[in-house]
Amino acid sequence: MSTILELLQQFGLLIVFANVLLEQLGLPLPAYPTLLLSGVLIGNGQYSLGTLLAVAVIAALIADSIWYMAGRKYGKRVMGKLCKISLSPDTCVRQTESLYLKFGPPALLVCKFIPGFASISSALAGSSGTRYLVFVLMDGLGAMLWAGSALWLGNLFSSAIDELMLTLVQMGKWGTLLVLVLLAAFIAYKWWDRQRFIKSLRMARISIEELNEMLNSGAAPVILDTRAAHLVDDGWIPGAQFITLEDVDSLVLDIDQDAPVVLYCSCPNEVTAAKVAKKLINRGYRNIRPLTGGIDAWRDAGFEVVSVQVADAAAPAKETHV
Repeated sequence: MSTILELLQQFGLLIVFANVLLEQLGLPLPAYPTLLLSGVLIGNGQYSLGTLLAVAVIAALIADSIWYMAGRKYGKRVMGKLCKISLSPDTCVRQTESLYLKFGPPALLVCKFIPGFASISSALAGSSGTRYLVFVLMDGLGAMLWAGSALWLGNLFSSAIDELMLTLVQMGKWGTLLVLVLLAAFIAYKWWDRQRFIKSLRMARISIEELNEMLNSGAAPVILDTRAAHLVDDGWIPGAQFITLEDVDSLVLDIDQDAPVVLYCSCPNEVTAAKVAKKLINRGYRNIRPLTGGIDAWRDAGFEVVSVQVADAAAPAKETHV
């Protein structure tokens, strides 16, 4: 632990830059604790608040700009890829999209305070067409608030943090081991929580090839597009009806409970589609299957996609009769 403190004292700016950059790129390396410790060094007169804040903001802007450019080039698909390296991969896309859709670029002011959301929001800003200058302004202010709060808290509670670090130093290698165990436990918990969540949504899927054969044979099932309204503008599977997770309780399916129903979304592990499927199963419908790979796999396979120019044609109704 003493070696870690010495490294922070000697190479504090480089460590802050690297830690913030890697975290904002999506790696599970929390930078907030490093910024808190750096705040202690401000109180000791080893670094200035302005210098540390500038380094952290620049690192964040570099990483976020990379994801912004990826979102601008590859669209919404990059968010699904990004979620796979996140500690909370299966809900981050939907939650971040909802936040960004509601508040727009100002959402970037708070996204860094939500673990795993900063990179997603940057990619979403690019894919949604937010101007780069607006993105840099809002993301830069968000980075200043995030890093500045950590540096300020570290400086404010420098005495308490100093005592804690002194205790860990006195523990020697056991202090270092304790910190590493806590970090490993945090990552392990997030991984376990993700696996538990995915397991709860396990059910029989239908492949894109199977669904395409059913459509071509005229034996099409009821098809439900479970994406949010603003995500359907790039097209949907022929015959699909639109229903969001929030509106599923008002959905009325005028079919036999054993009739086939296929649901799809554009999220990792078909999470939204599986959630809707679970609700329908709980209401007595038995032949419910999410589409493996969702709309992205369907489109990548070259199967037919329907689209219209009228925006309200894709908006889900409060009550849907199929």
